[in-house]
Amino acid sequence: MAVTVKLHRPTREVSVDGPVKVRELCQQLGLNTESVLVIRGDELVPRDGVLADGDSVEIRPVISGGAA
Repeated sequence: MAVTVKLHRPTREVSVDGPVKVRELCQQLGLNTESVLVIRGDELVPRDGVLADGDSVEIRPVISGGAA
C-alpha cells in the first residue's frame, strides 16, 4: 500500500511510500509547504503530520486575495 495523492494544476494522481510527513511529501513532489494545503478526508493535515500507507490526500494550492 501507499499514500495516494491527488494534485491540482495540473490535475494528477501519484502514489508515494508511507509513512511520510507532509513536509517530506511536499519536498518529494517539489511543492512549497507554504503554498499548499494537504487535506485528508475533511481535515487539514499540518506540516508535521504523518500520512500512513492507505491514506488518500488531496493537495490544493493556497489562494489568497480579498475585497478592496
